[in-house]
Amino acid sequence: MMGAQDPTSQSNYHQISTKHFLLDWSIDFQEKVTKGSITHELTVHESDVEEVIFDTWDVVIKRVYIEGESSDAQYTLGEKHEVMGSALYIPLPAGLQAGSAVKVTIEYNTTEPGCKALQWLDKAQTHGKTHAYLFSQCQPIYARCLLPCQDTPSVKATYEAKITSVLPTLMSAIRVSPPSEGPIHDGKIVGQDEVTYVYNQPVPIPSYLIAIASGNLCYRAFETPEGKSWTSGVWAEPSLIDDAWWEFKEDTTRFLAAEEELTMPYQFGVYDLLVLPPSFPYGGMENACLTFVTPTLLTGDRTLVDVVVHEITHSYFGNGVTHAGASHFWLNEGWTTYIERLLQQILHSPAHRGFSFLIGAKMLYDDLQYYEGRNKKYQRLQIEFERGENPDDAYSGVPYEKGGNFILHIERTLGGLDVFLPYVKDYVRTFMGKSITTGQWKEHLFAYYTQHGVEDNIKALNSIDWDAWLFGTGVTLPVDMEYDMTLAQRSYTLAERWSKAQHTSEFSASDISGMDANQIVVFLERLQSFDPLPVTHIDHLGSLYSLANTPNAEIRLRFYQVALFDPRSSKSEQYATAALNWIVGGEDGMVKGRMKFCRPIFRAVFAVNKAMAQDKYQEHKGSYHPIARDLIEQDIELAKARGNGV
Repeated sequence: MMGAQDPTSQSNYHQISTKHFLLDWSIDFQEKVTKGSITHELTVHESDVEEVIFDTWDVVIKRVYIEGESSDAQYTLGEKHEVMGSALYIPLPAGLQAGSAVKVTIEYNTTEPGCKALQWLDKAQTHGKTHAYLFSQCQPIYARCLLPCQDTPSVKATYEAKITSVLPTLMSAIRVSPPSEGPIHDGKIVGQDEVTYVYNQPVPIPSYLIAIASGNLCYRAFETPEGKSWTSGVWAEPSLIDDAWWEFKEDTTRFLAAEEELTMPYQFGVYDLLVLPPSFPYGGMENACLTFVTPTLLTGDRTLVDVVVHEITHSYFGNGVTHAGASHFWLNEGWTTYIERLLQQILHSPAHRGFSFLIGAKMLYDDLQYYEGRNKKYQRLQIEFERGENPDDAYSGVPYEKGGNFILHIERTLGGLDVFLPYVKDYVRTFMGKSITTGQWKEHLFAYYTQHGVEDNIKALNSIDWDAWLFGTGVTLPVDMEYDMTLAQRSYTLAERWSKAQHTSEFSASDISGMDANQIVVFLERLQSFDPLPVTHIDHLGSLYSLANTPNAEIRLRFYQVALFDPRSSKSEQYATAALNWIVGGEDGMVKGRMKFCRPIFRAVFAVNKAMAQDKYQEHKGSYHPIARDLIEQDIELAKARGNGV
């Protein structure tokens, strides 16, 4: 469904749009570029359209031609916009009628360092340290760096790909050849011999879900549940494959089967995970058929596998039912957060659902507070982006947590899950394969309960303050949300003891015995609601519970946030040095590139000593993903924060 023009795209997708495309690429690890062509199969929506306009960013166009034309097309590359890049204008044959089709082929190559969608890693930056590595991140608007396209979620297309590389290569599609479970790299010499990998994506997807990875990768399948037609497994470097398979083998297929019960059968055929190198800037990325995940999930105790629940949920909310543009991004993340936590209740208990919302509440408050003095419009769910405004500037926990709480509030207002779950299924089935706006979602919600509900349902929906939820700013939610606190009580009690303690001798390691990682996280977050601890307490806290050297990144982050809570303390610079050393990989050689970890640490250290944060970042800048670099540089004032309106 196409509404108003996406403010992040210069393409004319309302007039003509891509239905299917074919990629023919080779990966050049020496020059750090991909070379080849893309053929767009386009459908005309407006008769007599004179040109097709694609989004691009720093790609080198070699040749453009249109099927059936005797000579190459005389294309024009527009002036580069600082966010949207350069529009590629290609004239079309005269007289095209609505409903007709046309094929356009573009021969081109990417550039380095211009391609923000790709990160090229030297072998020293990988886990195995034997081969180079390449991976992409196209969300939200970086597919245009990888391929000329209509880079908006309002356009969904199927695709085929032939990728030639000296290293095993993955795409966000179904592998056609060579087989995933066959010999690595089709039995050829990894890093030396070229192999062509063939993929097919038969389900239409938006451009931000196009993904590629190439490195020393191997595959191990999970056991497919009885009666399921889809397959699932994990990809990783050989040195990580055992740990990765163990971490995810018990839960991934169980999560997906539970998701199907809640919504509808899984449509993509394959659900694989790829464990990326540590510079990957997110916890996970829901690329179709191939979820990218951070190696920080490999804790050895499966305590962080619930990130996979979130990414699986995106198969329905995001990949299936897609936001039409950046202003409606919360539909992806808010719904996914809500359903992810509903699955916690189904898979575990109602207490686990409430506990997940409680954990998210701290991140939401921190982000709302962060934007209070910077850009209040980013506190909204539905953000009216200006044309050419970068949606990454608004990336935070707000669409996730505020959005998830909004859906939870609607569920409660309507009377609970018995009333709400039938609507959820209808919502997914109605809009699967479509791109929608917030207005379309709201219209469908009211229409559903008008047809299938009772008068009280509509009264309940009308009682909701829609403007406050969608467009309200401020550091609190429009409604005070209450959660099941059962699993938090022990964490809260321990935090209160620490906040009141005069001496540290009353504590012992057994205080946290039997607490899971999430309960320890909540304990540390709760500590930050009291006055800062004395440095003697912080030192003892870190050593007594082994928080200062835990391999669990979620816990380590929270410990450093407690330690740096008072930026003027006598030991703040000592804690800041330790925190920086951790995120730049000083301990284990592995940078903590996930923005959930590196951005809060750089921000906290910046509050202690600006030069310390800036100097350490500059020293290790090349280890971070281009997307992370842009945002960190705003956080620590190496770049001007964009979009400072209200």
